[in-house]
Amino acid sequence: MTDDNHRGGDGGGHERVPGRQRRRFPGISSRAYEHPADRSALVALRKLTGFDTVFKALSGLLPERSLRLLFLSDSVRVSDAQFAHLNTMLRDACYILDLEKVPPMYVNQDPNPNAMCIGLDEPIIVVTTGLVELLDEEEMRAVVGHEVGHALSGHSVYRTILLFLTNLALKVAWIPLGNVAIMAIVTALREWFRKSELSADRAGLLVGQDLRASMRGLMKLAGGNHLHEMNVDAFLEQAEEYEAGGDLRDSVLKILNVLPRTHPFATVRAAELKKWADSPAAHGFQRIMDGHYPRRDEDGDTSVSDSFRQSASSYADDVRHSKDPLMKLVNDIAGGAGDLGGKLRGKFTGQGGGKPGGGTPGDAGAPGDAGAPGNGGAPDDDPR
Repeated sequence: MTDDNHRGGDGGGHERVPGRQRRRFPGISSRAYEHPADRSALVALRKLTGFDTVFKALSGLLPERSLRLLFLSDSVRVSDAQFAHLNTMLRDACYILDLEKVPPMYVNQDPNPNAMCIGLDEPIIVVTTGLVELLDEEEMRAVVGHEVGHALSGHSVYRTILLFLTNLALKVAWIPLGNVAIMAIVTALREWFRKSELSADRAGLLVGQDLRASMRGLMKLAGGNHLHEMNVDAFLEQAEEYEAGGDLRDSVLKILNVLPRTHPFATVRAAELKKWADSPAAHGFQRIMDGHYPRRDEDGDTSVSDSFRQSASSYADDVRHSKDPLMKLVNDIAGGAGDLGGKLRGKFTGQGGGKPGGGTPGDAGAPGDAGAPGNGGAPDDDPR
């Protein structure tokens, strides 16, 4: 549990930490909350041709010192003297997840609600004024825990490279073929980062330990500060409708919509987090809350191949239970469904599947996991 040394009095009109105690997770490994798709996407990223070469080159070239100086000179560093309530939240989050070194945190003047964890040698956390003004205390606590989760998982290194390569791609777009190679790596990085956001959302829930607050925060990122006009259950219904709705054309449009983004859609994130919170699995939220989780000192004994098999199993399970038309078609094909041509024609024209009696039924009646990879909105960064 958090102790009084990690609590504080009122600071600047804000409650610095809540009146209730939170469970602490000594020695917790990031494997406890990492989404299987996060790990498998990172494995695929590292296997991408040219990635190792680019990564090694950029590690020595990225202006990390310049980045730190920029935030130091043009943002407000969180401390006991500035944004004290955020500083207490940050220390509390690091204490709960047992992150020994508290990363520096800055508040940057920007009306767009956003937060990020970047840095190569050491992570730094940046939140915008738009986010601070949008969220209440408990919602903000989940965001801080989300970013500390990124730091514990080592995500900041790849995030920094993604930011750099995205800017570089814009500058070399006029060079024949030069942009193609960079965008291949940027696309793979974005695919991984979308999955890493699902992991960090779980870390935020472990820190805040308040599912409703996490849900409220995601709703606000989608619809603004109008909670009296929004409903969590209706918001989750949107995620189910998004996954199950339409035909194969809509499935393709979902993929195209998500490609430019670094973050999943807010409704999808909410549904994924709710599913994890309710899961009885070994690495589900409640099992971790009960003290059953992998420790950092066991990380050296873990097998990469085992992690990849777990990720593949998770993907297969998502396909089996998904209501998305494309995922159901993939499941039908894997199950030996007949009349593939007729099925494709029917799916794309919205007229049903092929010849009568052709094909085995998919898992249309299975409960829908809102786990289809998704993302949302603007091509630039979403909050958190």
